[in-house]
Amino acid sequence: MIYFLIPVFNEELNIPNLFTELNALYLQEELFFVFSDDGSSDQTKNLIQQHFAQKQFVILGDGINRGPGAAFNTGFEWILSSSKNPNDRVVTIEADCTSDLSILPVMLTLNQMQYDLVLASVYAQGGGFDKTSFFRKFTSAVANFIFRFLFNVQVLTLSSFYRVYSIDILRKIKTAQHSIISEAGFICMLEVLVKAIHQKAKVIEVPMKLHSNKRRGQSKMKVLKTMFQYFSFLLKNQWASRE
Repeated sequence: MIYFLIPVFNEELNIPNLFTELNALYLQEELFFVFSDDGSSDQTKNLIQQHFAQKQFVILGDGINRGPGAAFNTGFEWILSSSKNPNDRVVTIEADCTSDLSILPVMLTLNQMQYDLVLASVYAQGGGFDKTSFFRKFTSAVANFIFRFLFNVQVLTLSSFYRVYSIDILRKIKTAQHSIISEAGFICMLEVLVKAIHQKAKVIEVPMKLHSNKRRGQSKMKVLKTMFQYFSFLLKNQWASRE
């Protein structure tokens, strides 16, 4: 089984295109779509129910907006409680169609080659941005450099949602840390990456072009708020830089 974990927050403009892209996938495994709703106040849930009616899917959430980290953690917990096969995989993607699904077969193949965590990377050779502001690219690059140095993380992209996880590495993180994600904000992707590395995960990156022009509506990430979360995480986790 491949579980697609998709956090959503007011994505009514993107759900139709997201369904079209996911429906076009041809994968051998059975697919299950896990939507973790972070308190949407628009028609997101209704549109998911309409478009995915013929698919295996679930919509999680209690109607409260807590942040993407909380949405991811809710989804991961549900998947771990539902998965019965040690060969299951989890694919996490953005709901706004900026995850390039054309590279997913390569990511899944690498995962089958014993890579516990496969990252889609705009910084890997061959990756890149499309129509992203200089300020956002600059702050992202600076934050990535600082955290790669301080946490001794030998990957280029730390915060991308688009990843493939083996179910085994998620269970190891859960057992060792009691929670897969505790951070509520976008820093959650760095948190789970660091936790996976502490569990000796084999990690590899696949280059991806980020086409932000496919997004309908505005990005939910606030750059300055996210930068503050990064440095707050650093202060709370100085132990990680010493191990």
